[in-house]
Amino acid sequence: MDKKIEDLGKLSGKTLLFGGVYSNLQALEALIAVAQAEGIPAQNCICTGDIVGYCAQPEESIQAFQYWNAKSILGNVEIQLREGAEDCGCDFKKGSRCDGFSQLWYPYAQSKLSKNSIAFISKLPDHIQFKYANKQVCIVHGSYFNVSEFIFKSTPWTRKLSNFETTKSEIIIAGHSGLPFQHAKNNHLWLNPGVIGMPANDGNTSVWYAILDDKDGILTYRHHTLNYNYKLTHTLMANTLLPSAYAKTIMTGIWDNTEILPATERGLQGFDILI
Repeated sequence: MDKKIEDLGKLSGKTLLFGGVYSNLQALEALIAVAQAEGIPAQNCICTGDIVGYCAQPEESIQAFQYWNAKSILGNVEIQLREGAEDCGCDFKKGSRCDGFSQLWYPYAQSKLSKNSIAFISKLPDHIQFKYANKQVCIVHGSYFNVSEFIFKSTPWTRKLSNFETTKSEIIIAGHSGLPFQHAKNNHLWLNPGVIGMPANDGNTSVWYAILDDKDGILTYRHHTLNYNYKLTHTLMANTLLPSAYAKTIMTGIWDNTEILPATERGLQGFDILI
């Protein structure tokens, strides 16, 4: 299938970047409040995909996102829901803990979404591109070539480089991995703003997003942490058939397992993220 790419033309002013809402309505509402406080218009707020995921309010999260009128690309979860598939398409190893958990949260999310919400996510593009501070930017979920590819800071630059070359971009904004990071090399930048639906395995209940700015025509970018009503998110998850391990992560900031992580990121579990 041909990729659907939405070109936003030239953007300017503060631009809010985030990923992985994961059906966490409380985090989404907190982020919308940040955008309003910062004076960032909805058209400058962009999600790297997976609006739906592990938490308890998939339908409410889609509705809130639609009302906000922010931008998003397709995550692997949206693609699978659009297709009526039986699994989340996360590329988890068969029989792994993450695979087992997905057999609980994915059908839960699938059962909660209205036809209108499925229609909304079905219209999302595979990628978004735009010009910002005289640089070409492309938004991907995992990578340009594979929506479910896990790319981390420790991932070799050669695997990242092909994305820049193919998209003719100087900046790649990516999601899927669940961890915020930035990796700059040879005038190129791979930026993962992090996700707002789950903590970043750092032992903190706060979650992550990023803001681009082009004040005086100079590109700057900064990661930020987001506090939200995580206790309510946990309570709502605990009162469903969702994985209790994911509800626990909301409270502890620690992932149940590190099976998707490379050795470098695995060794940083429980440590504050320094960006």
